[in-house]
Amino acid sequence: MKTNFDFIDLEDQLHGCLQQQKNYAEAQGIESIAVRKEYLLSLKAIINDHREALIEAINQDYGNRSRHETLLAEIITATDDINSSIKNLKKWTKVQKRKVDMSMYFGAKNRLIPQPLGVVGLIVPWNFPINLLFSQLSAVFAAGNKAMVKLSENSRHLAALLIQLIPQYFEPEKLQIFDETGGVGVAFSKLPFDHLMFTGSGATGKKVMAAAAENLTAVTLELGGKSPAVIDPNYSLAKAVERIMFVKQFNAGQICTNIDYLFVHESQKNRFIQATSEWVAQHVPDIHHKDYTSIIDDCAFQRLVHCVEEAQNKGATVINLNNQQADAAARKFPLTLIFDSTDAMEIDTRETFGPILMIKTYDQPEEVVRYIAQRDRPLAFYPFSKDKALVNYYINHVMSGGVSVNDALFHVGQHDLPFGGVGASGMGHYHGYEGFLNFSKMRPVFYQANFSSLKFLAPPYGNFADRVLNFLARVKS
Repeated sequence: MKTNFDFIDLEDQLHGCLQQQKNYAEAQGIESIAVRKEYLLSLKAIINDHREALIEAINQDYGNRSRHETLLAEIITATDDINSSIKNLKKWTKVQKRKVDMSMYFGAKNRLIPQPLGVVGLIVPWNFPINLLFSQLSAVFAAGNKAMVKLSENSRHLAALLIQLIPQYFEPEKLQIFDETGGVGVAFSKLPFDHLMFTGSGATGKKVMAAAAENLTAVTLELGGKSPAVIDPNYSLAKAVERIMFVKQFNAGQICTNIDYLFVHESQKNRFIQATSEWVAQHVPDIHHKDYTSIIDDCAFQRLVHCVEEAQNKGATVINLNNQQADAAARKFPLTLIFDSTDAMEIDTRETFGPILMIKTYDQPEEVVRYIAQRDRPLAFYPFSKDKALVNYYINHVMSGGVSVNDALFHVGQHDLPFGGVGASGMGHYHGYEGFLNFSKMRPVFYQANFSSLKFLAPPYGNFADRVLNFLARVKS
């Protein structure tokens, strides 16, 4: 149990680290492109030099995490993001020319100069900790910042490993990692960072934003919510099921951009059930297999159990696609479909974050749009259709953080596309150039010419000023 003295020591440690990094940033000045590339290469070296140790640490944190999922969604994706930053860094950091507005500024110049913000705080969740940590650091370091990172209480093995490894590659003035040992997240979010990024639930995001507001710290919030998908009845149902169920079982559904609920045309309900059952029988026949990831902890596991039981007790139809009982000891949860859910059920109102898929039937596309519009804006939206007009209708009428058409999730892996939410699903972006912009101050600079005609417009104003300003007013009207 922590004492008040422990919390005082913790706050002193966090404030000391922040001040150390701010002092270093001031003394060092703006990092050159070459220095930034070296830091980015060091990030990549951590992944490449300790790949197996990182994979095993995440596996221990989960209890069982598919090695292939860690390689695909964490190791390869994060490395690719860093490579993209290295490749584009020179272009991103280039000073931009901007037009001078009025003729009276003849000879003057406008420039937009990307400059680092200073020290960025990152609060990283447990579900894809390597991917999220290193891709965020990729943008932070590309922009020339220093970083302090707080990992999740469910990433204890990974945190211990990184706390050991990071000093071998980075000085503490550039990067420090903090484990969640109790109360760290609260103290961390109260620090006067130059920018704070949080990835996690909407409820916690509100608390982080409120804490940051005390320091007027700008925030990037990557939250979750209930992301919908819809299948056009003219689209291949087999193909849609194949792609939807692959994403739904990936990481046991513990992905903020996973499909939370799916609209299936009412004429295809029975065919859909049959197709999903066949897919699961072929690809995930046994939830105890090492390729099927565990639920992260007992609390999350029991929440899923409760959601399904409550929905069934209140009249929903529950279909266990694996025909296996949820295993509390291994925290393995079967792939599950839920039909006929209502707003009176928790499963219908709270982000699922597990291998459970709610099915809504519909007749016309307008029903889909109307249902989604009555709820918080989702982090992602997934229309399945070959009809371009229908796809455009959905994109134009359903606002979400991002979209994948005829698949799910994979817009998140595109490093030249920004990733971020909207409304209740978040604010701000990272990935690619937008990530660089997010952690930079795009500083506008006006360079006055040697001669300025504005000297003739100095008070006391006379007839000349009247004529000139009246002329400009007419021209601009």
